[in-house]
Amino acid sequence: MSDKKDHKEIERIFDEHISLVQNLKSTRPAEIWQIGQLLIKCFKRGNKILLCGNGGSAADAQHLAAEFTGRFVRERRPLPAIALTTDASAMTAIANDFGFETVFSRQVQALSVKGDVVIGLSTSGKSQNVKQALLMAKSCGCATIGLLGSDGGEIAKIADKSIIVHSTNTARVQEMHITIGHILCDLIDTHFASSK
Repeated sequence: MSDKKDHKEIERIFDEHISLVQNLKSTRPAEIWQIGQLLIKCFKRGNKILLCGNGGSAADAQHLAAEFTGRFVRERRPLPAIALTTDASAMTAIANDFGFETVFSRQVQALSVKGDVVIGLSTSGKSQNVKQALLMAKSCGCATIGLLGSDGGEIAKIADKSIIVHSTNTARVQEMHITIGHILCDLIDTHFASSK
């Protein structure tokens, strides 16, 4: 490929990213704000957030949990959040003994209490283990949030609140999910830093 063709492909990727950002900016601020308020209320009650996803979404779940327990930008108290992807012993034991579809739902059943929030990330909206986690969360009295891609799939019908990135390009959906996650972190940081 010539340099010019290489540059065109890079520009195409940037254009696709920018288009998704502009769509979210024009259509989703109210939903993101509502989810931010739900998470703030969860933390204020002394509850926690559980996050789950597969592959890159597992990494995003871990990233966001770390932003809550550490800090995002502002100084504030640590906030309780657990990425269900980080306990390799639990993940492998549950997958081996009960099946991969249950790796998150069994942890939700074991770790959640009424009033917690479970966030499921799925770029397709079809991840069966994320779906099972949200179903279990609902049965345990937890609120559920989906950060989803494509058309939201089955998970959009289950989650109490969903933000769907209407793209089938996994990389672009993940970029939007981490952007949404960082916006939520900023809302939460702002609230708890100002209420010290």
